[in-house]
Amino acid sequence: MRGDNDPEEAQQQPPGVGTGSPDGWERLWTPHRMAYIKGEGRPTGPDAGQDCPFCRAPGLSDPEGLLVARGEHTYAVLNLYPYNSGHLLVCPYRHVSEYTSLTGEETAELAQLTQDGIRALTEAYGPHGFNVGMNLGTVAGAGIAAHLHQHIVPRWGGDTNFMPVIGHTKVLPEMLRQTREKLAEHWPPR
Repeated sequence: MRGDNDPEEAQQQPPGVGTGSPDGWERLWTPHRMAYIKGEGRPTGPDAGQDCPFCRAPGLSDPEGLLVARGEHTYAVLNLYPYNSGHLLVCPYRHVSEYTSLTGEETAELAQLTQDGIRALTEAYGPHGFNVGMNLGTVAGAGIAAHLHQHIVPRWGGDTNFMPVIGHTKVLPEMLRQTREKLAEHWPPR
C-alpha cells in the first residue's frame, strides 16, 4: 500500500492531521513485520510443542500452515517473513536444533525436499539462482535456533535494490497463499 502523501490531498488537510506533514516521501507500509521484529511466534525455549512454529505448522492444513510438501521425516513450508517470493524452509518434523542430530533418513529426505523445492521454484518462477543453507545457532543468525530448518531462497538479477538497503523493506509481488498454491502445483511427484 502506498502512503497518503499525495500533494493535492496534503493541501486539503491541515499540518499534523492524518499521517503527518507531507515530506515528499512515499510510504510502503508492512505492519505484518512488527510481529517478527517483536519476536512473536518464536520459541522461548529449546523444547518442542505449541511454542515452536515448526512443530505447530504440520498440525495445520497445508494452506493454513503454508506447507508446500510433506515427506515422511521432513516437510517444506513457506517462510512467513520471506527474503524473496518463494522463500522455502525445509524442516524435520522432529524438534531438533543440531544438524548432526538428524538421522540418516531425515538427512536424506531433507536433501531430497531441498532438491524438489529448487525444481518447483525453477518451474514456477524461473529464478536466476538460489541461496541454500542453514543458520545453526542464534549467533549464526538463526531466527528460530531451537528447530533446525534449511532455507531455499530464489534469487533474480537485480532483486536487491534500494528498498531493503535503505528502507529495510522487501517488496513481494504476491500473497503467501498464492505462492504456496503455485509451488504445490509445480512440486515434483513422489
